[in-house]
Amino acid sequence: MEEIFGRKGLFAKRHPNYEYRPGQIAMAEAVADALTKKRHLLVEAGTGTGKTLAYLIPAIASGRRVIISTGTKNLQEQLFYKDIPFLQSVLPRKFKAMYLKGRSNYVCLSRLKRADSTPILQGLDEVDYFEMVKNWAYTSATGDRAELVELPENVSFWRHIDARSDICIGQKCKDFDECFITRARQQAVESEIIIVNHHLFFADLALRGKDFGQVLPDYSAVIFDEAHQLEDVAAQYFGASVSTYQVDDLLGDISRLMISDVDDARTITKVSVRVSKMAEQFWLNFTGTDPRSTLPRIEGEGRFVIRPQMFGRKNRNGEWDLLPTGERFQAFRQSLDRLGAELTGVKEPPPEMDAILRRVDQLRFDLDFVVLHEEPSFINWCERRGRGIFLQSTPIDISGILNDRLFSRNQPGADKAEKEREFKIDCAVMASATLTSAGSFDFIRDRLGIEEADELIAESNYDYPSQSLLYLPPKMPDPRDAGFSEAAADEIVKLLNASQGRAFVLCTSNAAMKALREKVEYRIDFPVLMQGEGSRSGILDRFRATPNAVLFATSSFWQGVDVRGEALSCVIIDKLPFAVPSDPVVAARQRYIDSRGGSSFADYSVPAAIIALKQGLGRLIRSETDRGVLSILDPRIVTKGYGQNFLKSLPPARITRKIEEVEKFFSEEF
Repeated sequence: MEEIFGRKGLFAKRHPNYEYRPGQIAMAEAVADALTKKRHLLVEAGTGTGKTLAYLIPAIASGRRVIISTGTKNLQEQLFYKDIPFLQSVLPRKFKAMYLKGRSNYVCLSRLKRADSTPILQGLDEVDYFEMVKNWAYTSATGDRAELVELPENVSFWRHIDARSDICIGQKCKDFDECFITRARQQAVESEIIIVNHHLFFADLALRGKDFGQVLPDYSAVIFDEAHQLEDVAAQYFGASVSTYQVDDLLGDISRLMISDVDDARTITKVSVRVSKMAEQFWLNFTGTDPRSTLPRIEGEGRFVIRPQMFGRKNRNGEWDLLPTGERFQAFRQSLDRLGAELTGVKEPPPEMDAILRRVDQLRFDLDFVVLHEEPSFINWCERRGRGIFLQSTPIDISGILNDRLFSRNQPGADKAEKEREFKIDCAVMASATLTSAGSFDFIRDRLGIEEADELIAESNYDYPSQSLLYLPPKMPDPRDAGFSEAAADEIVKLLNASQGRAFVLCTSNAAMKALREKVEYRIDFPVLMQGEGSRSGILDRFRATPNAVLFATSSFWQGVDVRGEALSCVIIDKLPFAVPSDPVVAARQRYIDSRGGSSFADYSVPAAIIALKQGLGRLIRSETDRGVLSILDPRIVTKGYGQNFLKSLPPARITRKIEEVEKFFSEEF
């Protein structure tokens, strides 16, 4: 590793932005050791460590097939289009690499051809976009919609032409050889390094062992970048989910089936219409618009817990006495049973029928699981997002599942033959700039079920005491007090005037973001941007291009955002980012910890908030030449005992409680 990363090493001669980083060498050696000795590794690599190359070099040197799983598609693309080509050009050992995304990111040539004769467009404005996609699809090398930079994210017809597995017929398809998924998988099989994102990784892990199989080729080692996200992503794939979009897509795909028998086609159409009507009635239970619904009312976007008692109660005979909500569920459920029966009886079924029937079965199973069952290890809940309604059943504690499926070397099996067929890995590396709480990996170990793993904290190369200043206002009311918002606005104005804008104001809720923006905007002379006024990437581009801009944002800008130089010179955080206790999943996790004799606040809420805070503050110093001020307006960081754990976890910046020192810091900037 010294020959690669050292002062006289390969990168010193060939990398245009080479910096000698002891933390990078330490991490590279630790990853190489983990891969060689077949051990798991937890590594916190501070911002500026150069962790990407620190894990890529050992992975390539190992000669094994290694999965690199990233937290975002942006990082995935950076690895594949920037870091991998550089390494392929300078390393003496040749290697192949491939990146894979979820299938919905790719266009399906078969569905695209069929769409030419099917009404899938929702307005004349989509005609030109559809023509753009058609012209692109037959010349693209990857079929990845990311190449279509001018295609709006919310274009309605994409879900009718994407390559998701729901109706894929595999080798029976006439376009199988030309299929972008076929090509991508073949390249992955031939590659030593396969770059995916966490969602695709856990989608594959959840599918392994089922009849319709895996997504990724077999591998024996995985490296997770942004590993602090693993618990929440993994929980999505080991539960159950039903949504309005899922039902609509199923019925739409059924309507496009080429059923040759006229009577069968007429029957399927009739039954599908019945399912659509019963689904529409069922979803009324969750919209808050029907006075007969016994479910909680939620305004706009929100979440609430689902329990079987909301749909009916069992009488003395063990039979269900249904409430109006339960009657709608029963009618919807029976219509799905009828649909499944009629589809099974179709004469000369089209090739897509097996996949359609599998989806109907899965929909019925998931619907029953979310609505009728109250498993102590799962939390069932409803969420409204935009125009969609999502019913979810989420594991409360994912640690046991991940231990069995990912981290345990002695995985259980029914017999020797089954054990031999089981998928096993011998090395998992969890890397992030924020994995520890108060210097300890205990929290992440507990949440992910990691029993045996080596540990490393690779120090950042940045000089935080000289590059940054942490400002904690001297007098602030408690965040729960009515006067907090006004006091926070006063402090934000002072800070923005000192920094001449050039700031992120990161808030813990949409309501706080909007309120602070309204209170601050008319008191400053700097351009103001706010999350939601465009796409995330578009807002960031505008921030970088606008001198002295101020961006008000929430959680999606707390991580994965990189703005270097003077454009971002101040990061202000309104409150310590404790998870919302009314969130069904958070509340269930807290109850679970307390029921086992732990302290949900000390063992879960505080460590999770520390990691989130470190992510937010990590937006500021992104290079050796960056300088800036961090500010936390929440007084609990100094007034509460647990505040010391937050302070111990932050970069070692100088701390001040005087706004005059902030002004002096910026006056010395040039």
